[in-house]
Amino acid sequence: MAVKPNIQMSSASVPVVHEVEILDEAGRKKLTHVPGERPLTIYLDKRELVTLMTLGSAPEALVLGYLRNQRLVESPHDIESIQVDWETDSAAVKTRRSTVDIDALTSKRVVTTGCGQGTMFGGLMEEMSEISLPNGPNLSQEAIVALIDAIRVHDSIYKKSGSVHACAVFERQGNDGVQLRYFIEDVGRHNAVDSISGLLWLADKAGKDLIFFTTGRLTSEMVIKGAQMGVPFLLTRSGVTLMGLELARKTNLTILSRCSGKHFEIYNAPERVIFTKNS
Repeated sequence: MAVKPNIQMSSASVPVVHEVEILDEAGRKKLTHVPGERPLTIYLDKRELVTLMTLGSAPEALVLGYLRNQRLVESPHDIESIQVDWETDSAAVKTRRSTVDIDALTSKRVVTTGCGQGTMFGGLMEEMSEISLPNGPNLSQEAIVALIDAIRVHDSIYKKSGSVHACAVFERQGNDGVQLRYFIEDVGRHNAVDSISGLLWLADKAGKDLIFFTTGRLTSEMVIKGAQMGVPFLLTRSGVTLMGLELARKTNLTILSRCSGKHFEIYNAPERVIFTKNS
């Protein structure tokens, strides 16, 4: 049995929704809610890496997932501690050891289409040629519809205040069932997917039996992160970019777009989806 990583972590989640007074179109005062937004600067062994704008609901998972997806740390076992301090809006990461050439990776920076602008370090796009997901597993049409409905009824910050993106991970229960494992919302979809990636890394959870859902569009970076996690299914209620589709084809990743109610569109690797006879 694999040994789960032993990381000393703070527990620095903060309130993510705040009540404010506004005026409506008739000049009437009313109370509503807005999501919070905080800067969080990540320091890796005292080296400043990046400042992320985040809700702050799961900051330690966000930091861990960011380091994972940017390949700035090879393994969670290499990390000794992650300490988030909102008085200084900082996250200090201390490693036990590192075999990553941080200077080489951070010397090449690509600004992506993320909300608030995402960033990719190093030659990550070129390295995608090394990732090819195995064929299978399968997922039924009923399971996909059940997953979409589970997202619809899930209590969320978006329903209360809007202005956020959500990402969720479901685990396959045979071909016909799914179970929600993680649901994260943040001001940007990349923060949400990084947070879930961090939680999966911390739990030493492989991606082969997982389905990833996002409310945001499937851009190249979202597909890259899904492939890095080894997740065979990416679903969105939004759309897909051409580069996202091309990368899905290269990595053998099944992507479904426009997921709403019983409707969905399969853009790649449809052989993983089992349709009902009467569909």
